[in-house]
Amino acid sequence: MSDLPEAAVLAAIADDLDAGFAELVRANQRIVYSVALRVGGADAEDLAAECFLRAYRALRGFDRSRILALRPRSWLLTILLNTWRNQVRTASRRPAMALAELPERAVPGPSVEEVVTSAETQRELGGLVARLPEGQRVAVVLRHVVGLPVAEIAAVMQVPEGTVKSHVSRGLARLREQYAKEVV
Repeated sequence: MSDLPEAAVLAAIADDLDAGFAELVRANQRIVYSVALRVGGADAEDLAAECFLRAYRALRGFDRSRILALRPRSWLLTILLNTWRNQVRTASRRPAMALAELPERAVPGPSVEEVVTSAETQRELGGLVARLPEGQRVAVVLRHVVGLPVAEIAAVMQVPEGTVKSHVSRGLARLREQYAKEVV
């Protein structure tokens, strides 16, 4: 993660796109990947990479004042969500090819029981979140997984703040309802 403040990262981009962009990636790669994982699932790495590629291409055409006026996190998440929506739209028009999953490497860490319990809970919650309507899913992930403020979510989703609050509230209510049905 970059130790530079947001304004310094933007100034670095305006001064030297390549070096500054590396700082932008370092500062935002975790949040971009986290949202990509929750909305895009298994394609999260590709989705995050495509987001940064599109951001870099866009920045090449920006003048200094436009770069300095950016809100990088909101801007990157908007690019990410638009890229995801485009991929979903494209995938719905073409048949998907099934690829074998690679086995995961064993790493030292928590006990097997803790991993299984945690993984089952995460899978259950991830499955429930995935079944939410798009607007609710994106709002819940951005608010409660990523921790963005409502105003920033509204900017990313390009909807009024009241709509964000409604999506989050209804999404959480639906999650509670679905979880209660799953547990019983």
